Formats: sequence, C-alpha cells, structure tokens
Amino acid sequence: MLRENAAADQGAAVTILEKTEKAGKKIYITGKGRCNLTNACDMQEFWTHIVTNPKFLYSAVYSFDSQQMIGFMQDNGCPVKTERGDRVFPVSDHASDVTKALVSHLRDRKVQIRYHCPVKRILTDEKAGVIRVVGIETRAGEQIEADAVILATGGRSYPSTGSEGDGYRIARELGIDVKPPAPSLVPVTVKEDWCARLQGLSLKNVELTLERPGEDEKRKKKK
Repeated sequence: MLRENAAADQGAAVTILEKTEKAGKKIYITGKGRCNLTNACDMQEFWTHIVTNPKFLYSAVYSFDSQQMIGFMQDNGCPVKTERGDRVFPVSDHASDVTKALVSHLRDRKVQIRYHCPVKRILTDEKAGVIRVVGIETRAGEQIEADAVILATGGRSYPSTGSEGDGYRIARELGIDVKPPAPSLVPVTVKEDWCARLQGLSLKNVELTLERPGEDEKRKKKK
C-alpha cells in the first residue's frame, strides 16, 4: 500500500505549506460539490478510456489503484458508494467529507499544515558539482530547512483555488525543463446572457454540440 511508503509513516517530520486558507479547495468543487474521488471499473477497461499515452500513468495507478483508494477513504471515516458509470462518491454526497478524511489522516501522523503560506522558491546548495535541495523560502521571506521537498502545486487552471502556475515558475528556476501547458477542459463562451442566469443549476446527461458557422449549410448541399 502507498501509505506504508509515505514519509510520515516512516517517521519523517512532514510539513505541508498550503497557499490558501484551507486544505483541498479544489476537492470542494469536484463532482458538482460531491467529489467523484475515483472510478471502480475494471483496470483493463480503465486503460481503454485514456486517449493518449496510457503508459505514462502505469506507475501511479498500479502503486495506488481505485480499490486502495476506496479502502483508504473508508478506513479514514469516509464511506463511499458506486454510481452509474462506476463513479465513486462519498455516501454523504459532500466533497468536504473527502477533505476531512485526508486532513484527519495527516493529523493522526503528526503532519503539520501551515495555511496562508505560499512558497516563493526552493532553496538549493551545490557541493562538488552536485546540487541538492536544502529547503524552501516563503513569499514572506521565511526560510525553512528540509532534507527533501515535494513540489505539488497543481497547474494554472483554477486560480481561485490557489492554482496559479507557481509550480511552473519554481521548476524553471531550478533548471527543470517545463513543457508549455495546454488546456484539456475549457469553458464555453457564448454571446447570449441567458447562460449566466442558469448558474448553480445542475443537469444530468447533457450533451453539447459545437458547429462552425456555415457547417449546417454545407451538410444540406451534400444531401
């Protein structure tokens, strides 16, 4: 199990530096506020839904698969249920319960979470041509020593949750090659104002078809 290899479980003193005022802000908005935390489909079926380069995910998924995730959540006080399409949600239908389970797991292992603590850069030291990480510096100017640093900032897709692309900059400053990010899930911008009046409305099984101007006329001519 992944948890057996976790730093805190091995006796390391772990501190999480959280940029925002609370943990898991992205979790709160997933699955329409219910958090679709994993999928319980057969593993071979799972790979058929990965459009490009599924091998990239092999090590991550096989190290901690969906069944382990389900067991982890239930062991930490968050019972789950499986719905249509093998989607797994907390029984309560509240994404906040997923966050509570994760934070509870951290507290049980004496992991410290520091909120309102954005990171400015990762500190390094070079000896005999070897560069090693020695800590981090916060935006407030505080320097924190560390034997190892895990950079887990998310992308830049949802700035209000703290994902503003800080990780790209920090990685570049370390000399790491960063590929230009490209959107995968994007909003649809419309001219009409009626869409704004639907804000907060949740719909099931909705399909949206986009066509270029004149596409309908082209199809009529072909017929």
